[in-house]
Amino acid sequence: MSRPGLTFSHFGIFCVDLPRMEDFYVRVLDFTVTDKGALPTPNGPRQLTFLSRNPDEHHQIVLASGRPADIDFNVINQLSFKADSLDTLKTMYRRVQQEATGQMNPVTHGNSLSIYLPDPEGNRLEFYIDLPWYVLQPLAAPLDLEADNAEIMAMAEHHARALPGFKSRAQWRSEMAERMGVA
Repeated sequence: MSRPGLTFSHFGIFCVDLPRMEDFYVRVLDFTVTDKGALPTPNGPRQLTFLSRNPDEHHQIVLASGRPADIDFNVINQLSFKADSLDTLKTMYRRVQQEATGQMNPVTHGNSLSIYLPDPEGNRLEFYIDLPWYVLQPLAAPLDLEADNAEIMAMAEHHARALPGFKSRAQWRSEMAERMGVA
């Protein structure tokens, strides 16, 4: 259960090279273009591409033309994608390695396993799985995704049990639901 009233729906990214970004999100991350076209604005038409991985959502990401090429700071901290299993996370790790969009950083956060990398325009992406336990955040330690699944999970649990705040995810969730008033 989540808090009533609002549910997060989608995210928009201004792009320098819209076709390149569309190609990356479609070809590498398996998004589908649901619609695209130009929207009139006072500064001229803005090209929009709507992307989704869910047939119940018209778009989860909208790519929009108009990002200036000369900005030297990216205000997007990260876009995160939750994988359904460690196998899926490892498959994505191998897939994005082939793209060479920038340095990849696989880490454990104690309560999740993550891969960070930039998309073609430097927006930081995260692919992750939750672990069945919680530890105090923030935390990031190197992770070897080349190991076999049992070894990765054993290492992650051993590491997490030695960290402050270790508890089951179920216990953490129950405490958060009570704090949020949705218990």
